Amino acid sequence: MDVKLALWSVLLHLLILKGACEGTGSMEMDGEILSSHRAHKHNTPADMRIKQVDSHSSSHMHHMDSSLIVFFFVEDLKEGNTMPIYFPRRELQASHILSREEADSIPFSSQDLDNLLQFFSFSQGSPQAIAMKDTLRECETKPIKGETKFCATSLESMLDFTKTILGSQTEIKFLSTTHLTQSNTLLQKYTVMGFQEIPAPKMVACHTMPYAYAVFYCHYQKSKSRVFKVSLTGENGDKVEAIAVCHMDTSQWSHNHVSFQVLGIEPGSSPVCHFFPADNFVLVPSTSPTQA
Repeated sequence: MDVKLALWSVLLHLLILKGACEGTGSMEMDGEILSSHRAHKHNTPADMRIKQVDSHSSSHMHHMDSSLIVFFFVEDLKEGNTMPIYFPRRELQASHILSREEADSIPFSSQDLDNLLQFFSFSQGSPQAIAMKDTLRECETKPIKGETKFCATSLESMLDFTKTILGSQTEIKFLSTTHLTQSNTLLQKYTVMGFQEIPAPKMVACHTMPYAYAVFYCHYQKSKSRVFKVSLTGENGDKVEAIAVCHMDTSQWSHNHVSFQVLGIEPGSSPVCHFFPADNFVLVPSTSPTQA
């Protein structure tokens, strides 16, 4: 695929996504990093997650961050099964996406953080400053064994990284969660209406990060992963076509990874699956027999 055509395709995808999602704030304030200090250990994950949804309006939240209720077991993917899921409604603003030339002209390093805060007029200790610091630290952390990671500061660099993984001549298909109904409900119980596995020999996952402009944390793991498109219906009637990924081997993951704390398991004991919010992407070869 011609690079310019690919970039226009990505930008169009983002603009369509922007119109489909109900944004609740700017990207740099609403993006999230799943770090180990944001959850507490739970021993009965399935029941606990459902109880948390039932008690969402009360103060008895079992001390779990609601935004972490995106993890599930591969066995949970059964038609008619019900599970609690948190879907943030974040607005991915096209104006935050820089060209490669613009992005490359701005330092992207923890060493330059003070200058960056001054450049973007963010005060020390502000929410924006803390978010930028966390993102830079996450991007500079060494990958785990078998993982290749890259923080893309432009669509061009995102595509370049993806092509190093999927192949330089590979046409790329973008997959993302789509909300078919508009709602302000973030956490509720959803029923699995149906699902299909999307065959992909390799996949790259890209997550939006909180920053002064669009930054995508993209990574690839050599261990087997499975990609699913899941049709969900919420308690309030919300309909979601969700993208989910199941990581079949988690033996190299940190014991502090939040998924283990949410699901109550140990590294390598079970595959870990998670749903993607609408402003995150899974990139797969378009030549795979996928269905939109």
